[in-house]
Parts: sequence; C-alpha cells; structure tokens
Amino acid sequence: MTLWQSYRASLPAQADWLVVALAASLPWSTSLTAIFAVLWLIAVLPTLAPEDFRQAYLRPAGVTILALVGMAALGMLWADVSWPERFDGLESYLRLLCIPLLMAQFGRSDHARHVMIGFAVSSTALLAVSWLSFFGLPLPTAFRAGGVPVKDYIAQSAMLTVTLLFFVRLGVDVWANGRRRLAPALAVLAVLCLVNIFYIATSRTALVVTTLLLILFGFRQFGWRGAAAMVVTFAVLIAAAWPTADFLRQRVTGFFQEVQSFTPEGRATPAGERLEFWRKSVGFMTEAPVLGHGTGSIRAQFKKAAEGQTGMAATVAANPHNQLFAVGIQIGLAGVAILIAMWLSHLALFGAPSIAGWMGLAIVLQNIAGSMFNSHLFDFTHGWLYVIGIGVAGGACLREAMTQTPP
Repeated sequence: MTLWQSYRASLPAQADWLVVALAASLPWSTSLTAIFAVLWLIAVLPTLAPEDFRQAYLRPAGVTILALVGMAALGMLWADVSWPERFDGLESYLRLLCIPLLMAQFGRSDHARHVMIGFAVSSTALLAVSWLSFFGLPLPTAFRAGGVPVKDYIAQSAMLTVTLLFFVRLGVDVWANGRRRLAPALAVLAVLCLVNIFYIATSRTALVVTTLLLILFGFRQFGWRGAAAMVVTFAVLIAAAWPTADFLRQRVTGFFQEVQSFTPEGRATPAGERLEFWRKSVGFMTEAPVLGHGTGSIRAQFKKAAEGQTGMAATVAANPHNQLFAVGIQIGLAGVAILIAMWLSHLALFGAPSIAGWMGLAIVLQNIAGSMFNSHLFDFTHGWLYVIGIGVAGGACLREAMTQTPP
C-alpha cells in the first residue's frame, strides 16, 4: 500500500474523531469550532463518493436543506442592500449544508456515541467550571466569574439542556441494563445541570424547553405516568429553588411585568424588545409576503423602520428573535414553508427508540421551540449544535434502520 493509499484509508477515522473534537469544542470556543469544522470538511469530503452525495442530499432531510439554502441564494438577487450584506445573510444558511454530509458519514460509522459522549464530557467540564466560577473559587484568568465562564448564559443553558437530556436517557438505559452504580451518578449530573439552569444560566426559553422535553421524555419512556411524574418532579424542584434562586425569580416574574408595561416608545426590556421586533417583523412580511425583501435585508428593514422613532421603536436590529421572522423577512412565506418542511423532515428521522433517536428528536424540538423566541439556526453556537446533533444522530438512526432491515 502506498503512502497516499494509507492516508486515504485513514481519512474516515480521522473525520469521525474530528467530529468528536468539533462537538467537544462547541461549549467552549467559537474559534476552535470553526477550525475543527474546516478540518473535518477537508477530511470527510474525499471519503464520499458521488453516490453518497446524491443519497445524502436527495432524501427529504437533505432536499429541504438544499431548497432552503437555494432559496436564500436566489433571495440575494432581489435584496436592496449591498452585496457584502447579501453574502453575510447567505452565510447564516450555509452551515445547514453540513447536515447531510454528517448523515452520510455516520450512516456508515459506529462512532456516533463517541460524539455524544465527547460533547457530554465537555459540557460536564463546563458545568464544573461554572459552579467553581459561581462560588468565586480561583480559576485561570481566561474564565469569567459569576457562573458563566465562557460565551453567554443563553448558550450555556442550551448546552446544559442537551447534556441533561443525554444523562437522563443514558441513566435510564444503564439502570435497565443492571449497571446500578453508574445510574445514580448520571442522575446527580443531570440534577446539577438543571440546578445550574435554575440558578446561573437562567434562560426563560431554556426553562420552557427543558420542561417540555422532560415531560416528553417521561411520556416516551413510561407513558402518561412517566409524563405526570416528570411534571411533579419539575414542580418540586422549581418550588425548592424558588426561595433562593434570585435570578430565576427575576427572569420569571420580570417577564410578565415587561409584557404588561410594553409600549414601543418605552424603556428597553428583553421581553419588550421581542414584542417590538415581532410587531415590526409582521409589518415587513406584510409588505413582501411571498418572496420577502431579499437575503441579508433584516437590518436594513429595521433601520428604515427606526427612523424618527424613540424608545424600543428606535432600535436597529439584525435579529428579530424569531426564526420564522428571520427567514420570512428575507425570503417570504415561501422560505418559511421550506423551513417548516425541513424541521418536519428532520423530526421524521427520529422515531427510533435508541439514544440517537431520542437525542435527535430532543435537539429538533429544542430548536423549534427555542426558535419561537430566538433565531437559533442563524446563531453560531446554537446553529452548530443543531447541525452536529441532527447530522450525527440522523446518520446513526439511518445506520440502525439499515442494520435492522432484513436482507
């Protein structure tokens, strides 16, 4: 075997471990994630034959991505903004093209579990540093104090929500397999993730999404009794945390006060700004309902609407804090329909009862629910979380389906 042949033979394994590194870097660093993403593409593309590309992009989960990205590319033609702004808008969609590649890769690889474990271990390290930071214990100067050592509390809560769901499902599996010592440790880690969301990384979106997904998990595993048990458990934990979790109380009670006091000309609040962004977004979409204002046009539309305004109405935003509006403003109801079709095609991948099926389902639902309050697909960390999660779990589910199909 020549040196080149030996190198080519090693590429599939290299590509798999680069995805492990990519997933492990996500809770910590945008720069490392971008570097590992490029290295992964360099490693994986030579391993895929033309037939692999055809199958990856022509199944429903890939076709809908091609349609959405293609629509965004066409939307550049009618956008009334500069070409750099148009390309910047298109860039938000491009990472979705990696999902079919990951499905093709992990449809024939047995390393999907290693990716999940790598992400969980990395998120557990983030959890530990978060608690040390929260209690003011000495840490390297690269980390911030206050419990959110890197990135922001919204990203941290998203990472810990996915990790929590992985620990819960893995704990149930190892308990059923008789590994009774490991299951309690996983339960403790899951609770620490949840308490961190309550006390430190208190995203209101994460609170809603985590509640719904835990109830879904209980129903999926144990039926209505399991769902009811999750409701009771979550209610007990909230009640226990409420007297001492100042940030949790502030985030929950503050939401209702912010909504009640909202006026477009008033003082900026998180909930008020969302209401104002949504109000304006409806108007933008009404002006160009079918094809939108063009790719990259969000900021320009908000800038035009802010002229002569005061208070929150004068805010110039590049993010309407809703994925449907973020797509609809640019490429209209046609784009929104394709986005919904993409979500549905991805949901259809995850009917399997395996851990890959559960994690894929959880990440799609997390994205759908979170995208009602944020443009998560266009955010770097949340976008890559979706790409890696759906690509790896989707490929694993496709592989499981093929191995279970009789010859």
